[in-house]
Amino acid sequence: MNYPLSCFLAYDIRGRVPEELNDDLAYQIGRAYANFLTPRRVAVGYDIRHTSPHLAMALTQGLIESGVDVFDIGLCGTEEIYFATFHHALDGGIMLTASHNPKEYNGMKLVRESARPISGDTGLNEIRRRIETQNFSHTHERKKGKVIAQNDKTAYVNHLLSYIDRDALRPLKIVVNAGNGCAGPVLDLLELHLPFTLIKLNNSPDGNFPNGIPNPLLPENRAITANAVRAHGADLGIAWDGDFDRCFCFDEQGRFIEGYYLVGWLATELLKRHPGAKIIHDPRLIWNTQELVTAAGGIAIQSKTGHAFIKERMRTEDAIYGGEMSAHHYFREFSYCDSGMIPWLLIAQRLSIIQRPFSSLIDDRIAAYPCSGEINFKVDNPHSVMAKITAVFASENLSRTDIDGLSLEFPQWRFNLRASNTEPLLRLNIETRADPILLRQKTEQLSKLISAV
Repeated sequence: MNYPLSCFLAYDIRGRVPEELNDDLAYQIGRAYANFLTPRRVAVGYDIRHTSPHLAMALTQGLIESGVDVFDIGLCGTEEIYFATFHHALDGGIMLTASHNPKEYNGMKLVRESARPISGDTGLNEIRRRIETQNFSHTHERKKGKVIAQNDKTAYVNHLLSYIDRDALRPLKIVVNAGNGCAGPVLDLLELHLPFTLIKLNNSPDGNFPNGIPNPLLPENRAITANAVRAHGADLGIAWDGDFDRCFCFDEQGRFIEGYYLVGWLATELLKRHPGAKIIHDPRLIWNTQELVTAAGGIAIQSKTGHAFIKERMRTEDAIYGGEMSAHHYFREFSYCDSGMIPWLLIAQRLSIIQRPFSSLIDDRIAAYPCSGEINFKVDNPHSVMAKITAVFASENLSRTDIDGLSLEFPQWRFNLRASNTEPLLRLNIETRADPILLRQKTEQLSKLISAV
């Protein structure tokens, strides 16, 4: 190999094009994937990046030369690959996307049958090893596969609509910001079946990212959606990342709603339909989710952060729903996968039924458990920093868990500090019990401690 395989990460493949990911490597990934899984039928789709179609063609060539029939989904969101894989009972799926990374990046998300994720521990490292050793032997013995165009979104849209009662909907006004990513075409199709007035921002897919990289998790990217909600007097605002596997919400005042509060809210809604069901959540922020799930008669279970871990735990527990504060929401009826479309449809249905503003569903939860939101710190040695922070609080913490990073819990506040799986970052989250002043104090204290170390 005359280039590194540094684009193979913990959960997916992601790197700069062409230095870390190029057509040749995409072709070899197709061959190695086929050699590893020996699938017969695989879905392939891609996002709006200019490099995506060429990479998808090279990947497809590697697959069909290895005897695999490729269901060509074309331009789509990541969840459309998940849907195609489980809906058509395919043997796997591969999405070409780098999500919210800068436009010089691209990548792949890989799944196997039933849209089960392929991460480092479940096959990604093995696919990398086969590329390194050029071990594709037995795939040459199979008859060459073919490409089957599968860009009709009707079944996917109907599946999304199955989560709501359309007779219960009223004509809400909703701002939708696709960020020039892949969500626009799906919103156009959903609009035909809904009584809502959709005020569309950056709706056209555009790999030039004329309005910036679509990542609503960054505070500087939220103003356009928030301002539009206020300007139009909308009931709700929604923004998506590039491949729309995450959705972000704004209330009728244009206020950004942390994904943490939506986890508890969505869990409560789904427990009305499935009493006593299990709910999976990440360990970064937990008190609000645990309280709401328990009150609704459900069982709250913590899982390590990350889609591969959440999905695996959901399958093990047969959980009805899983949520991460990063705006990933997982549904059992969606083959335990994450969807950026299902959450906002459920929220809009609820607003239609109660005929009260969105803020009325969230305000008391924000007041009960104010949180810092995720704060990122660039550090050279994340684990060394965590060890030193642990030492600072060693004599006073009430309890400690190590499900994912370091979680320390005190009577009136708690925090989670974890190293990123994909970047040289430490991620800090803090929450308190109805005490915004304490939240501010502890956020300042921990930020100074981390920066000093």
